[in-house]
Amino acid sequence: MKKKLMPIGLVLAGALAGCATPHNPAPVTLKVAFKNDFLIGAALNPSQFCELNHAEAALVKQQFNSISPENILKWEKIHPAPGRYDFTLADRYVNFGVENKMFIVGHNLVWHEQTPKWVFQDETGNPVSREVLLARMREHIFAVVGRYRGKIGGWDVVNEALNEDGTLRTSPWRKMIGDDYLLQAYQFAHEADPAAELYYNDYSLENPAKRAGALALIRKLQAQGVKISGVGLQGHYNLDFPTLEQFDATITAFARLGVKVMITELDVDVLPRATRDVAADVSKNVQRSENLNPYSSGLPDALQRQLAERYADLFAVLVRHRNDIGRVTFWGVTDGDSWLNNWPVNGRTSYPLLFDRAGRPKPAFDSVITTAGR
Repeated sequence: MKKKLMPIGLVLAGALAGCATPHNPAPVTLKVAFKNDFLIGAALNPSQFCELNHAEAALVKQQFNSISPENILKWEKIHPAPGRYDFTLADRYVNFGVENKMFIVGHNLVWHEQTPKWVFQDETGNPVSREVLLARMREHIFAVVGRYRGKIGGWDVVNEALNEDGTLRTSPWRKMIGDDYLLQAYQFAHEADPAAELYYNDYSLENPAKRAGALALIRKLQAQGVKISGVGLQGHYNLDFPTLEQFDATITAFARLGVKVMITELDVDVLPRATRDVAADVSKNVQRSENLNPYSSGLPDALQRQLAERYADLFAVLVRHRNDIGRVTFWGVTDGDSWLNNWPVNGRTSYPLLFDRAGRPKPAFDSVITTAGR
């Protein structure tokens, strides 16, 4: 009989009153608190890595030792037309990481979303052949990975290749190249930068069926000789998904394959669910209504405490698995930056991160710090 994982957030609830308040930030930073456990990262937007928003840029430098890009390395941004690349923002992002001695992540190379239609079509709009699409994939990967060789330490090579039942998604990549498009992508990325870590990244891997599919995929890639360094659990969670048992079991399962486990896009949604489906599919779009945006003027104290307890519980599991975890990255820096303000419902006021809209640490920040060193 499995031992039930006890939420440490319940223990912390009474202690939060004595923790730092938003007006008196905790003296310990995230990157210092977890320096002996794993890297702590955040996904950045251009206002932060270009230092247009001075306060948030300073917050990133203070708190994090790893960075990921929200969008600027995705195909539609960096390679919008045949033969035309725009490295302007990508260069600024990488330079920010290099200057601040951070571990820099590249996100992402091969995905079915945010990839221009021209990639899959010829001049007349018809699908290209397997050979043409493979050549385009190779050229893109060599151009982008090669440009940042020795600077970007790890790449999300393939993003979200699985359906919720664990089968391979019928994306344009798979339809036009075949199942081996994943193998080809990893081989190209390794050739472009042999020293870079190569990752597979997906959401809802805590669900048993999808987890089983991902485990089978990683085993297959390993058997084919792919140098796969880690698996990214995106970590788009809420107050009750995943359970701590699911979270723990998922980390354990991937660690047994000899790969590092990373939480790559962590946030905890406290707003009412817009759909029954917890999957973080970017294509979901739900019409806004008042009942789906109930905290536009601020988050009630009771929910602040629940959020703090939830983060404490999740980090307690992560710290227990510190030898298996390579990095924990939050998807955004402050609540105001979060994609959850506009997904799956546009124009909501969301509160999923550790820092509020003014960049002040929330009770959730203090609860996370409390788990360090356990």
